[in-house]
Amino acid sequence: MELVNSFMAWLFKSRLKQIELFKNNPHQIQREIFEELIEAGSKTDFGKKYDFKSIRNYADFVERVPIHDYESLKPYIDLTMQGKQNVLWDSEIEWFAKSSGTTSSRSKYIPVSTESLEECHYKGGKDLVSVYVNNYPETKMFSGKNLAIGGSLEKNPLNPKGTAKAGDISAVIMHNLPIWAQIIRTPSLEVALMDEWEAKIEKMARDTMNENVVTITGVPTWTIVLIKKILELKKANNILEVWPNLEVFFHGAVAFGPYRSVFQELIPSPKMRYMETYNASEGFFGLQDQTDTDELLLMLDYGVFFEFIPMEEWEKEDPKVLQLSEVEVGKNYALIITTNGGLWRYKIGDTIKFTSTSPYRFRISGRTKHFINAFGEEVIVENAEQAIQFAAGETNASIANFTAAPVYFESGSEKGAHEWIIEFHSDPQDKQMFEKLLDEKLREVNSDYDAKRYKNLALKEPIIHYAPKGIFDQWLGKKGKLGGQHKVPRLSNEREYLEEILALIA
Repeated sequence: MELVNSFMAWLFKSRLKQIELFKNNPHQIQREIFEELIEAGSKTDFGKKYDFKSIRNYADFVERVPIHDYESLKPYIDLTMQGKQNVLWDSEIEWFAKSSGTTSSRSKYIPVSTESLEECHYKGGKDLVSVYVNNYPETKMFSGKNLAIGGSLEKNPLNPKGTAKAGDISAVIMHNLPIWAQIIRTPSLEVALMDEWEAKIEKMARDTMNENVVTITGVPTWTIVLIKKILELKKANNILEVWPNLEVFFHGAVAFGPYRSVFQELIPSPKMRYMETYNASEGFFGLQDQTDTDELLLMLDYGVFFEFIPMEEWEKEDPKVLQLSEVEVGKNYALIITTNGGLWRYKIGDTIKFTSTSPYRFRISGRTKHFINAFGEEVIVENAEQAIQFAAGETNASIANFTAAPVYFESGSEKGAHEWIIEFHSDPQDKQMFEKLLDEKLREVNSDYDAKRYKNLALKEPIIHYAPKGIFDQWLGKKGKLGGQHKVPRLSNEREYLEEILALIA
């Protein structure tokens, strides 16, 4: 086993030269990706509509092709789901990544081409391992199993008799893994792709608790649920009593900060490592390549061409759009992608802030639709997560989930407020102190919020509801969104989500 581990570690390091190449030549690599995408797109219905054959440069592309959201691409995607090919991409589409993006009732179906699967999602997974092995050459990660928590698959709803399938991107990836990758993962594919989450967690726990699990890949929320189930079954105090060789958790989908204290309790080892990824339904975009920071490296050779809209331009009818070479450190940008899965100038809905431009590293700052700006305060998810993580840390609390929305000015009320619903794994020792610190930290990290809170001029102190355990899962379940890629919206400028959850608490 030691020999196998050494060989696999050596094998994965071979990709590092290519990573250095795009780090050192980012704009050249992006130009080459752009040209390849235009060439492939020229053979499609979409490319013919926008005359891709006459596009000679980026300026032509911008002039010719409008920015699209899901609704504007949906007619093309629906045709593809119905079985028509060469609509958005020039190779056959047999898979669709199902994503709600938010927890709204409308599901999104993102085409997954062979190219996006092989050259983007899988390449990202292999690079994640390559970087990890390079950073930790003493790793024993290939001496045991990788536990992967995936979603589920379903029939194509627009063509149920066809061969194409849909499901969470994790399930699509898992189903198509090469044999060697299937051998070193647990649980079985049949269990990993179960669609009923309560039964799935139970079966996963029983199937994996006697394995030699060395690495975990998944979403923090469901990983916590699984670990707690295993501890219950094994009557163990922490997961290292079950998996003594566990060394790393590869995580994504939600910010890890609010969950860190929970994992440190479940995995009480100073040697335990955590690596973040940015792998969405639409593509694999970034990974944590350094050991001393949680910044993500923008992966530039995965068949994805990147553009960026400054957030101050977001609401404009004709917003300014920037290329990679034009972005600045510290500014908030909405991400626009053109991909080898057939998404053209697509608004993915995420916002990022660059921390470096040589190489291009960034942090995910939030969602274009997940923010509170009811009073000019422009609070984004990044602000909320910083504040709640700080307040929890100072009061020995750990967060399970949260959401917040504005209390708007109403008749008889001169001031607004932010209203929070918070579910804790462990409650704060001093709730009044928690609320005070949450407000103070939010004022510290967001000057616009601070200005509105100054002497309660526009905003009163936050209203906090302490939710019973399991309330967010109950809400997701009622909406048919429990499990997989679905997650609770952290912030909303509307009160719909908040009112629905409050009704369950009442």
